[in-house]
Amino acid sequence: MGAPGNPLPCEGNSSSDISLRRRIRLSSCVGEHARGQVARLGGRKKATASAADVPPLVPSALPLGLSLFISLRQSVKSSLFAQIIAGWAKTVGTTVFRVSILGDVRIVTLEPDHVKAILASQFDDFEKGPVVYDILHSLLGSGVFNSDGDMWKFHRTMTRPFFNKEKIAHFDNFDRHADDIIRQAKSRLAQGYPIDFQDMVSRFTLDSATEFLFGFDVNSSGAGLPYPDGNSLANSPEFVNHPSNRFVEAFWEGQNLTAMRSRTGDTWKLLEFWKDTIKPCRTVVDEFTREILAEQDLHKGDIEARQGASGAKPNENDTLLQHLVAHTQDKRVLADEIINLLVAGRDTTSGTLTYGIYKLAEHPDILAKLRAEILDKVGPTRRPTYDDIRDMKYLRAFLNEVLRLYPIVPVNNRTAKRDTLLPYKDSSKRPVFVPKGTRCFYSVYLMHRRTELWGPDAGKFDPDRFIDERLHKYLTHNPYIFVPFNAGPRICLGQQFAYNEMSFFLVRLLQNFSSFSLANDAQPQDSITSFRTADASDAEMENRVFASHLTMYLKGGLWVRMTEASPSEKDA
Repeated sequence: MGAPGNPLPCEGNSSSDISLRRRIRLSSCVGEHARGQVARLGGRKKATASAADVPPLVPSALPLGLSLFISLRQSVKSSLFAQIIAGWAKTVGTTVFRVSILGDVRIVTLEPDHVKAILASQFDDFEKGPVVYDILHSLLGSGVFNSDGDMWKFHRTMTRPFFNKEKIAHFDNFDRHADDIIRQAKSRLAQGYPIDFQDMVSRFTLDSATEFLFGFDVNSSGAGLPYPDGNSLANSPEFVNHPSNRFVEAFWEGQNLTAMRSRTGDTWKLLEFWKDTIKPCRTVVDEFTREILAEQDLHKGDIEARQGASGAKPNENDTLLQHLVAHTQDKRVLADEIINLLVAGRDTTSGTLTYGIYKLAEHPDILAKLRAEILDKVGPTRRPTYDDIRDMKYLRAFLNEVLRLYPIVPVNNRTAKRDTLLPYKDSSKRPVFVPKGTRCFYSVYLMHRRTELWGPDAGKFDPDRFIDERLHKYLTHNPYIFVPFNAGPRICLGQQFAYNEMSFFLVRLLQNFSSFSLANDAQPQDSITSFRTADASDAEMENRVFASHLTMYLKGGLWVRMTEASPSEKDA
């Protein structure tokens, strides 16, 4: 995309500044490679001394892992990194292996014992690390998802009080925004057009998140819903130039460019030697964050008064942003945290709901069972309460099954802070040696689909597995086979908030609509495909292209037709 807007005042823009940044970028990249090569030379000797294994290396058809590098770069916007990892695992015939790309050697694991070690039991051995920090910094800055040490603890401590039961059980926000977007969907369907559900629900979650977290509803639903490509009404200037759409497009492109960096590894600095490609996106995003912060400035006196009176403890009616402002006036820190929270508050819940409707369109039997529970517990029109949602076991099982097959962060990684080992629960298996500075990738997307972990029907979408005997057979004694919200000290604080928001929206949606069907005529043809959910021969077929940047989404959106519930249901 182009470079809209002006550079931020705090960013140097002189030719000498630019030249200095380029030299630093180049020397940093070369230095990292040199240090990595030296560390790896002694890796096998250390592994032998520790009675540990060095995982096999994925072969490359071209020198320096160039063939792997090319496939990774091509995967952005068109497929999942996890699907490429699955191909590598088949090539080497194991669930733990190494990949060397342009001299950057990474370890990849699909083992729940290793995920437990990385995220929880050996938490202090791992961090996000400098490579990941550099990759994400242009977009996420030093926010909670891109920080370690004291900065991460600061963000974590500030955020924790705002996800207690009292705050996440207030549903007025959800109700208002759900009613608005459902009303718009009915109007569009009445015109005879299908709905891009992914876009629709993203507007609901963006508006809900900004109001809950910042006390500032950005009103993205005010832009209206998109029409299918090729329609004369599509992409009107009013729609394209709506402030929320400008933000979303810039944020989307920034995430894609960040994913491109991540696929490249620490050599991204060479590819962006002349310019930071993400900076223009962050400039547009910061127009959005400045508007939110300007709203807080209007109430600065009230916040400072509360800070002096209460020692900066959160007031019952404070938003998270107001609480943060009471602790720091650093606009860069505040802007970074706003952007990080929007990833969590918008993209994760909207993605899960999108994949949920994708499955309901393919499984009318599951839809019927889910609607029956909703109508039995809540009825056709009443607003659900916190207790209603807590008591709907099948609704929770449905969401868990969506999160199992479609975890919104399909691949993640941590960097070893020191030489360490990844052990197995089975003591007869030798641990894996991890040299200091090595990035360890793990894919919950692939782990959640392993038949060895979930049983022979792992490739089938079946919410009952979280209710019947399979729950105890597979998950209860091995909880790290299911980690859609991360685990350990960095487990998602908004987990229950997300369940409440997704549950509330599904209840409202299924009170209003009785069936869903995929609109292949409106779906971009390059986003329609066919592949098996898992390796089992009887696994379900997927028919949409999955892609990911910081989170997983459906390429081309999810175009669906929805049938309104019959009036007799609402009169019952």
